Amino acid sequence: MVISEADFAKSSIMAAMPLARILGVEFVELAEERAVMRLPDNPDHYDHTQNQHAGALIVLAETASGAAVFNALGDRLKLALPVSLDARVDHRQPFSGPVVAEAVLGEEWRTALTELEAGGQPEFPVDVALRAENGSTTGTATITWMLRPHP
Repeated sequence: MVISEADFAKSSIMAAMPLARILGVEFVELAEERAVMRLPDNPDHYDHTQNQHAGALIVLAETASGAAVFNALGDRLKLALPVSLDARVDHRQPFSGPVVAEAVLGEEWRTALTELEAGGQPEFPVDVALRAENGSTTGTATITWMLRPHP
C-alpha cells in the first residue's frame, strides 16, 4: 500500500499532537497554507453549561493552526521547530455539537518565513475561524507561533 504525501503529512501532524487525538480531532482539509479540522460532539468534552468546553476549542484551534504551519513549512522543518506561544479563543455564543476550525496563514506567515531564512526566530499569529458544523454559530481564535531554529 502506497501512502499519499497528504496522508503522510496528516498522520505526521496528528502524531505530534496527542491531545488532539485523544479529543478525536479530525482532518477535513489540508492545503498548502490552510487547514480545516473538526472536533466531534462528545458529552465528555462539555462544560457545566452542556456545551463544548473552552479547553477543547483551544485544542481544536491550536491543532488546526499548527497543521497549517507544519504543512506549509515542508522542507523548512529542517531549519526550525514551530512552537505555539499563546492561544486566545472567543466563543461568546456557546458551541453544542461538532465544531469546525479553519486556519489560514496570512501575510504575517510570509514575513516570518523571510525572517527565518535570514536566521531569525520569528513569531506570528494565525487566525482561526470556529463554527458549528451546521454553520450557525461562530467564534474566533488566534494562536501565536514561533519558529525556533534548530541548534
